[in-house]
Amino acid sequence: MSRSRRFFLKSAAAFGAGAVGLRRAVTRPARALRRATGEFGRLLPDPSGVLDLPDRFSYTLFSRYGETMDDGLIVPAAHDGMAAFPGEDGKTVLVRNHELILDGGPFGPDNALLSKVDPAKVFDRGYGRTPSAGGTTTLVFDTRTQELERHFLSLVGTTRNCAGGPTPWGSWVTCEEYPKLADQQHERDHGWCFEVPSSATGPVDPVPLTAMGRFNHEAFAVDEPSGVVYMTEDEPDSLLYRFVPDVPGELAQGGQLQALRVRDASSLDTRNRHDYTRVPEGEPMEVSWIDLDDVESREGNLRYRGFLAGAARFSRGEGMWAGAGEIFFAATDGGAARAGQIWRYEPSRDEGTRGERKSRATLTLFAESPHRRMIDMCDNLTVSPWGDLVLCEDGGGDNFLVGVTRKGDIYPLARNARVDEQGNSRELAGACFSPDGSTLFCNLQGSSVTVAITGPWPT
Repeated sequence: MSRSRRFFLKSAAAFGAGAVGLRRAVTRPARALRRATGEFGRLLPDPSGVLDLPDRFSYTLFSRYGETMDDGLIVPAAHDGMAAFPGEDGKTVLVRNHELILDGGPFGPDNALLSKVDPAKVFDRGYGRTPSAGGTTTLVFDTRTQELERHFLSLVGTTRNCAGGPTPWGSWVTCEEYPKLADQQHERDHGWCFEVPSSATGPVDPVPLTAMGRFNHEAFAVDEPSGVVYMTEDEPDSLLYRFVPDVPGELAQGGQLQALRVRDASSLDTRNRHDYTRVPEGEPMEVSWIDLDDVESREGNLRYRGFLAGAARFSRGEGMWAGAGEIFFAATDGGAARAGQIWRYEPSRDEGTRGERKSRATLTLFAESPHRRMIDMCDNLTVSPWGDLVLCEDGGGDNFLVGVTRKGDIYPLARNARVDEQGNSRELAGACFSPDGSTLFCNLQGSSVTVAITGPWPT
């Protein structure tokens, strides 16, 4: 690729208000993406070679892999999905994933620091020899001084925590992208979701949310009015999942896992790689949901069983975010160009109840990238306080933070300027805005560091 190409939650109400502009906009989704400079202007080269930003914007790096945290453990590598929550005294609390399997974890060389953690707080100790290195860290950041105050491990012993999502009740649900069965290195089966309250001050009890299924989990979002949960799956033939909890807001109490079906197109292939299944942009499709059974199966076949039962098929479901009564998610290599799709789901007024049969939810292909010079494999995404989508790229060549307006105009917000000898940069991940709207956080995964971006953001 040419070099020339080179928030969440003060409260649920505040978040909803921040996305009202997008809610109005997507009533008529973009028919086609268009490149634009945007109100921030072009990106300027960073003299330090870290992150190119528009004029009048700056960044702060913090919580880098290998640093010692306040609990005496090591900042794990491979920073990934993340969300921001309101903390005490106006501080921002970040809960951050780490996409690790066995190496690069918080216990240091030879896992010498594993003994510092209560064994009951470690989901998979790997027989004491190969503990799972993923999980989450929690960071307290002061946006007024742009300084990190403390950081510590908050979920221990899980594996390849890639994405997840925030809940309206102030927790982060982290997802394992690793449906691995127990073996000589893993004491326990993996492929679960775990909940981490943003108020945690240390490692939480690692309780797998087994009723939400065992599969290649990616991202998570909640429809606030109903408490219904949605999840993506990172597979080339993935499903979109819904979890209707028995008790809204209490995911560990169980519920029903389902898969999305387009009403008039059973087993629809949405990947747009074949003319006979082409899904047009901007046209809402009514949907229903199929109950799934044996959701904890060790066979890893949920997506096959769901598709045969009529569920729609997507190409590598990744980032997902809820805002103002809508759910947006990315199919990272969907579309004819395999450059990515962005989907919009609008829940029913009676989501998750029998009433939704009369008031149908809809699914719309909001945008499809026609080539990788436009959007290159969108991964994590969020909704900005002014209503635009912000996408994290995870493609070849350069990777950008990309804004998408209500009209389908796309514009650059940042470029990962750290490239390898082949001119490729690693993915950007975990984009989210501070509750006060002053700071955009994201992760430079290849550098294993978190960055806070400030500047003249729209109000």
